[in-house]
Amino acid sequence: MKKRISKLSVVLISALCLSGIFTGCGVTPSTPNGTNGKLSIVGSTSVQPLAQELADAYTAKNKDVKIDVQGVGSTAGIKAINDGTCDIGTSSRELKTEEKAWKLTEHIIALDGIAVVVNPKNSVSEISKEQITKIFKGEIKNWKELGGIDKEIIVVSREAGSGTRGAFDELLKIEEKKDGKTTSYLKADALIAEGNGSVKANIASKENAIGYISLGFLDNSLKALKVDGVEATVANVKNKSYPISRPFIMLTKGEENATVKSFLEYIKGDEGQKIVSEKYISIK
Repeated sequence: MKKRISKLSVVLISALCLSGIFTGCGVTPSTPNGTNGKLSIVGSTSVQPLAQELADAYTAKNKDVKIDVQGVGSTAGIKAINDGTCDIGTSSRELKTEEKAWKLTEHIIALDGIAVVVNPKNSVSEISKEQITKIFKGEIKNWKELGGIDKEIIVVSREAGSGTRGAFDELLKIEEKKDGKTTSYLKADALIAEGNGSVKANIASKENAIGYISLGFLDNSLKALKVDGVEATVANVKNKSYPISRPFIMLTKGEENATVKSFLEYIKGDEGQKIVSEKYISIK
């Protein structure tokens, strides 16, 4: 009799586990499309606002899915996906040689320009790539050297690990990579701002400052300088005439689960790219 009860109990418990009544049985509820309902995205602060918009639009249609988006910097995001501590890593710069060796899968979801910005009261409206490099290296120190007022230039840059800074420094040759080491030539007294928002706040409050931000963060509180005679616009980044631009990348490693696949397909599809094109450059 005891053996019969024991067998019956096992059958009942197994059935309850399969039905999802016993939450401690390790069964994860599935969404209609087979996803596990949770997704974590970690990385670039520049990609974060776009990733959040895409996540909000996606979860509005897939209500059983929850997506957490964190902006901690491109380098941190790349490391997170390699370490397996997130589902998707994001970067606003190309992967470095050592990062490419980690065998990550790159999904370019958008293109972005990096705008060189000053306070709206600044009379200077155009600059060359060479002049930008000299300013950030500390070789050009006064606005009068650029046709502006006789005031010292306040340089505002981003924190180490920022994808925007990595792309900017590489494109403008403000850093040099040799024998696996990176040497920065950024002037020693440059102000370091944590995130695009901090750059905006510094430039908007300092009339003689210069900095750079993701094109998607540009608004009336700043003035974007023409670079080599070309305006920082979506159209000019797309036609490749604007010289300071970079990709927005989502990264995965190994086999992607159903949630990741579904979300990436949504981003690359017509609806996702329509959201991308509102502020950035569509990949289509």
